[in-house]
Amino acid sequence: MAMLMLVSCASAPKIGGATNIQVLDATELPAPDRSDMVETERPYIVGPFDKLAIDVFGIDELSNRKAQVDASGRISFPLVGVVNVAGLTPGEIEVVLQQKLATNYVRNPQVTVNLDQTVSQVVTVEGQVKKPGLFPVVGRMTLLRAVALAGGTDEFAKLNQVVVFRTVKGEQYAALYSLKQIRVGAYADPDIYANDVVVVGESRARRTFKDLLQVVPLLTTPIIIAVDRFR
Repeated sequence: MAMLMLVSCASAPKIGGATNIQVLDATELPAPDRSDMVETERPYIVGPFDKLAIDVFGIDELSNRKAQVDASGRISFPLVGVVNVAGLTPGEIEVVLQQKLATNYVRNPQVTVNLDQTVSQVVTVEGQVKKPGLFPVVGRMTLLRAVALAGGTDEFAKLNQVVVFRTVKGEQYAALYSLKQIRVGAYADPDIYANDVVVVGESRARRTFKDLLQVVPLLTTPIIIAVDRFR
């Protein structure tokens, strides 16, 4: 369905008769902004179920503490109570905690907040890769790095048919890339953001050729298949 959608990019087709998806040139795929998701921006934006490591310098009782963001985007911290941290960077959370601690009990608090475990910022990689799944996005992520996290492409991958799906301000977009062209430097390795879905296409010729090899002992005449033109 993705391939059909990409080749007919003269208009914005509907998937399932409901959602409009704009199909653009690879160079035009827009980057999401903060309003698109709580979890996707660089630097890291904290989201539900992320785990934070929090230290308050010089106060043992408030140091080396772990805090997990709940489903509503809040954490609980001693002397501060419940704090809404969803959509904030670790640095912004530091400022919030410092202000609340200074207001109540601590003089000139120095707070450090680090990401201990990410759950909210993930990219989905599927299709013809060795280990499809969800992978954390911390710092800058590119298409080649995302595919590498999934174990690389498998033997049936069609390197010039890699689709990236992205939602920006409620609109869904898709762009078609070629891993082969990126690897030889024909164009830049595109950025990948949390909540993106990467789908590596399948070379049916390769799979057919492998299936044919299973029955080669039964054949009495040569089989010649032009596999290269399908890569």
